[in-house]
Amino acid sequence: MPHPRDLEPAVRVEVRTPVEAGAGVLVHSGSDRAFASFTWLLAAAQDRAEAKAAWAKRNGIALLRCGGVFGAIRIEADLIHAAAGTKDSAEVNVFLAAALRGAPVFQDQHARRYYVLVPRSTGERQEWRGGRLGPKAEFLGVNSVIGVPRPDATGPGERSYWCVPPEGPGFLAVPDMVSQLVSIGRLRQVETQQAADGSEGAAPTAFRA
Repeated sequence: MPHPRDLEPAVRVEVRTPVEAGAGVLVHSGSDRAFASFTWLLAAAQDRAEAKAAWAKRNGIALLRCGGVFGAIRIEADLIHAAAGTKDSAEVNVFLAAALRGAPVFQDQHARRYYVLVPRSTGERQEWRGGRLGPKAEFLGVNSVIGVPRPDATGPGERSYWCVPPEGPGFLAVPDMVSQLVSIGRLRQVETQQAADGSEGAAPTAFRA
């Protein structure tokens, strides 16, 4: 059985490197990206006016529909912490940014859940249709509505905030990377429990040889 650190993403992702500003080079600022993401996310709003009004408030969240411009994977905080090997918010955020290659993730601190934005087709994959990665991780698609923080809510002082802010319209997580993240979290929880019990049992299905 491979160690989680040895697992490689099944999908190649282009890692974008910073570009130095120069003559004739248009550089988009963080505020530009936030505005573009704001406009893109609003396309999923049940009521655009209500969503904009909600985001104008402190700790405001907008109700957005899944299954259109994006789907979402809802993951319990303890599973994310197990995968990251820490409960420290700043360290977890850095881990998520690296593990998911900068894909958008937000956390509802009150409910202790993380949400990863993914392509709407993710729910058609066997691991999500069959519930193999549950029960602490669930795909949310058509008929699901989630409360999403405004794009510039990026600090833990907010009830819900972006651990990894949207890079821009349509930039979503690679499904294989999310599945791998969840599987690693499950495996580490099992290993921790086995160590506490002083026993060895079967690994989660996803990691059996």
